[in-house]
Amino acid sequence: MTTSTRTSANTQAQTQTPAQNRWRWRVVDIVVAAVLGVAIGLVFWGWNVVGGAWFGAADALTPGLGGIAVGIWLIGGVIGGLVIRKPGAALVVELVAAIVSMLIGNVWGVSTILSGLVQGLGAELIFALFLYRRFGIVVAALAGAGAGIAAWVFELFYGSSPNILKSLEFNTIYLVCVAVSGIVLAGIVGWLLVRALAATGALNRFAAGRELVREV
Repeated sequence: MTTSTRTSANTQAQTQTPAQNRWRWRVVDIVVAAVLGVAIGLVFWGWNVVGGAWFGAADALTPGLGGIAVGIWLIGGVIGGLVIRKPGAALVVELVAAIVSMLIGNVWGVSTILSGLVQGLGAELIFALFLYRRFGIVVAALAGAGAGIAAWVFELFYGSSPNILKSLEFNTIYLVCVAVSGIVLAGIVGWLLVRALAATGALNRFAAGRELVREV
């Protein structure tokens, strides 16, 4: 390598912005995103039974109230964003979890992947709005709400019997319930789970783990 080539390479490295370095995915980010996606996919699979029963019972009580059970299905994007803190993390983890849930087996089939894509994008948008710099409980709650609202929009138009064909009352109740469920079950619970995981030392290679150490 010539002196001029080395100088050019050094100059290029020096002019690279901190954001570019901070947002670049490392191998460990990819591995952890995959592990989180698989683990959360198993949670989704279990919640298909528990949450499905809760959804049906609540919806029978008041049409639209079933949305209160949706939050756990939104948690992948929140956890992925809080742990990895890179563009695309929320989307990737939620999508991988949806694929795992589908492959294990559920009643929704391929539409599970589409739901995961939309829900992941909803959470991703919130993290992007904060420029991937803030990851407190408020941002986590907003990410959960974003995923829930995205799910509501998807279900409004998707399928052989989209929710747009249902009453305004149903859709209003469902929207509120999905958003609240996203805030609590995906956002707040997801934030608490990441804190608990960080406390074990499993996230020491991530900012989420280092922040907890500094607080202690």
